[in-house]
Amino acid sequence: MTIITLYELPNIDGIIVPFVKTPKGIVCPHFYELRWAFGCPFDCAYCYLQGTGRGNKRPRYRSVNKVLSAIEKAFKHPYFIKNPTIFNSGELADSLMNPTIMEQIADKFEEQDKHKLLLLTKGVHSLSKIDFLINKPRNQTIVSLSLNSQKVWKRWEHLTPPPAMRIEIAKRIMEVGYEVRIRIDPIFPIDNWKRYYEDLIYSIFSELPESPERITLGTPRGLKKTIMFSQDKSWTKWFKEYSKWGWKLAASKRKEIYLFFLDKLDMLGFDKSKISLCKETEIMWNELGMDRNNCKCNCVW
Repeated sequence: MTIITLYELPNIDGIIVPFVKTPKGIVCPHFYELRWAFGCPFDCAYCYLQGTGRGNKRPRYRSVNKVLSAIEKAFKHPYFIKNPTIFNSGELADSLMNPTIMEQIADKFEEQDKHKLLLLTKGVHSLSKIDFLINKPRNQTIVSLSLNSQKVWKRWEHLTPPPAMRIEIAKRIMEVGYEVRIRIDPIFPIDNWKRYYEDLIYSIFSELPESPERITLGTPRGLKKTIMFSQDKSWTKWFKEYSKWGWKLAASKRKEIYLFFLDKLDMLGFDKSKISLCKETEIMWNELGMDRNNCKCNCVW
């Protein structure tokens, strides 16, 4: 039997690519990227794509035919035949920045019942942009909405839809049967942060017809290149310690933030096993009493 090591995982045409760069001491399960495009039309001050694209986040698209061909090859590849996989289309681009292309990709995944397409997005400004999801519910697509507090949205998430719109999108999509996941990331310790994030949590649970399938939490992460190419660096002022995944808030502040969220979500009856931390240290997982070996984060099964 041939054993595939971590760094021998299949890479199909540079479009289906394994994410295996997690440094030691950081919890981030390996997953697969679907690199159908690069860039984002939004202008979040903290966006890591600023560093990835060396300051150029203008959306660029691969040939749709090449993307669909790579997906077809993946479906027939011996590794993927044995390993049901979620393909994350939102690691290098906002998944809904071109609904016409994404509709074709989502339809491709409906040709089989083993693998799932993950859409990760900060939403759209017009609900008509999600008609392709609403009018044709799909079994092989998962939708993950990235949310933040109203105050953080106004300060750093430029050009993005407001949190209320994103929650409305999650509601519409959930109502027609999609699995919906939520990311609250990055959580900033702004003045009165507890009040703003409590409002966000209660909005999510009061507006959605049911609880999200899972919730991923994260605090600001400042990679060297992200900070270098960020034109507005005001979001970096809370950084106190350096990790193998860039600058972070002080461990005590991160722990305070996570405990706050864990407490609020517990009060709402949300299953703790469905909560994960994004690119957080093993030490922090352990201090919070969370099972990092059973991490059910946004990008995996």
